Amino acid sequence: MKPVSSDGTQLIHVGRQPIFDVHGDVVAFELLFRGSMDAVAAGRQDTFATSTVMINAFTEFGIQEVAGDRLCFINLTREFLSGNLTLPFGPEQVVLEVLETVEIDDEVINGITALAGKGYKIALDDFVWGSGHERLFSLASYVKLDLLDGDLSRLDEIVAACRRFPNIQIVAERLETAEQIAIADRYGMELRQGYALSRPQVLTVASLSPSRLRRLELVGALTAPDPDLKKIVDIIASDPALSLRVLRASNSAAVGNANRVSSVRQAVVMVGLMHIRQWAVLMVLDDVAGATEEHMLGVLTRARLCENVAPWFGAPSDEAFMAGIISGVAAVLSAPPRTMTEQFPLAPQIVAALVDGAGRLGRVLQAVDAYERGEFGTFDLAGQYMDAVRWSTRALESANKQATPA
Repeated sequence: MKPVSSDGTQLIHVGRQPIFDVHGDVVAFELLFRGSMDAVAAGRQDTFATSTVMINAFTEFGIQEVAGDRLCFINLTREFLSGNLTLPFGPEQVVLEVLETVEIDDEVINGITALAGKGYKIALDDFVWGSGHERLFSLASYVKLDLLDGDLSRLDEIVAACRRFPNIQIVAERLETAEQIAIADRYGMELRQGYALSRPQVLTVASLSPSRLRRLELVGALTAPDPDLKKIVDIIASDPALSLRVLRASNSAAVGNANRVSSVRQAVVMVGLMHIRQWAVLMVLDDVAGATEEHMLGVLTRARLCENVAPWFGAPSDEAFMAGIISGVAAVLSAPPRTMTEQFPLAPQIVAALVDGAGRLGRVLQAVDAYERGEFGTFDLAGQYMDAVRWSTRALESANKQATPA
């Protein structure tokens, strides 16, 4: 189980180890699992680790936070390489590592061929000559050679084989001594990784724990023969943690201010139902965490209250709901609103409202803040607040009922 604190948050971790070029510049990061396997069955630990890294990197931190504009190397298990589990992100910023433990057969080759055809870069991890992984040379962009525990007696042969494929760059990995770095230099290995250059770094962030029931309900709605967009948006909007994950996933899809999002629905449309379905499946695979409802209820009530009073100030209701979600989660995580806005591709008017209290949305937030502090002022929000409590309570209860097996 992931430890969930009394305030409904949990600490999320992801490891990253830099990969350098010959000039010592960081050109990529390998993303690493950092967490507990105690509750995971032995047969699915690799898949669990891969799923967790993906979810944490892309939907908890946001890939820009983890890697900036650099490439991310991610270890993949057979299920992902063969296509039995679908990748929920595009090929723009990732390199898919074929683990040395994966048996290379026709199913895997066909799956990797399809991935490469979609533009994904492939790396062969801990390459060993004769393991069958050499069958993937024509598809690979990187071959990683272990210079610490690997068999160096065949290094001439392996490097020569790689050089027959101009698309391949060699990554010298597990460099721990000056001697190993000298070997990488001697063979002209383009990229380097290891403790002698940099140890892995662990990134940590506090996160709301998404409700297991909402995840399952979302998967059900997404896998329906004719997915109902409104129902899917309602499920996501009813769970602040899911809303934030979809927002972070939309961050990589946003290009320029024209694509800044101003509502949960717009974020869902930007990411696309197919990718959200894939993220939801990974969330279920990652499902070893509980969630408290109290903070969900508080954030949802605030978001609904913002939505209810938005017309008083001439502000769009869906934008007010989004601002309520972001500001409510920021309060739960004790994070400054400015920090939250930097993680999401939010529309400028929402950022201005959250950071500076500006504009019509800013007036909505100010009115709701005042009411929550007990400063009722000019506006009597009691009726709108009671509606918000009833709505958020029904939303949580409905999700629980619909996701509970009969």
